[in-house]
Amino acid sequence: MGQKINPIAYRLGVNIDWPSRWAASKKKQYQEFLLEDAKIRRFLEKRLSLAGLIAVNIERSFNKMKLTLQTSRPGVVIGRGGKSLEALKKELCQIVSIEEPEKNLEIRIEEVEKPELSALFVAQKIADQLKRRLPYRQVVQKEMERVREAGAQGIKVRLAGRIGGANIARQEKFSQGKVPTSTIRANIDYAEFPALTSKGYVGVKVWINRG
Repeated sequence: MGQKINPIAYRLGVNIDWPSRWAASKKKQYQEFLLEDAKIRRFLEKRLSLAGLIAVNIERSFNKMKLTLQTSRPGVVIGRGGKSLEALKKELCQIVSIEEPEKNLEIRIEEVEKPELSALFVAQKIADQLKRRLPYRQVVQKEMERVREAGAQGIKVRLAGRIGGANIARQEKFSQGKVPTSTIRANIDYAEFPALTSKGYVGVKVWINRG
């Protein structure tokens, strides 16, 4: 079960909150909001690729929208005197469909104190190092040690694809500590991220047991 179900969706409403919080009242409004949320997240992932973006929470109420950005480098998002944040809001105003987005769009920045406990942050770091052709075993072992030092009870990493430039795609698994993927009350963070190497794609999946 733990290998077939997304660990985040498996625990929604138990110890993990929904990343999008709103209700659709009209026909076709649900699909419009859903597509818009996906568009906003894709834009922010590209726009804030250097800011260590970890999560984007979207809240809607009547004609207002609130975006909460969790990042490991809030200074990169805000910029000097808030100029970068103002420029980001202007770009987002062209994407969202609410009325008067300059007034009704709120952006909140939250700093993540321990980004090493974020599965997405770890997966991105591993993928970036694989792109630079660093030894994958050494890369994974170092990242797992950093996660354990940050306070995680366990971590599991799975690589799939042309690992190390091999001609035949394969999978390799690495783990430290305990990661009970089938235990609902366990606080498991999960993320997957692709690494486009010179030989082809290598998929990176990370499970982190926060306790």
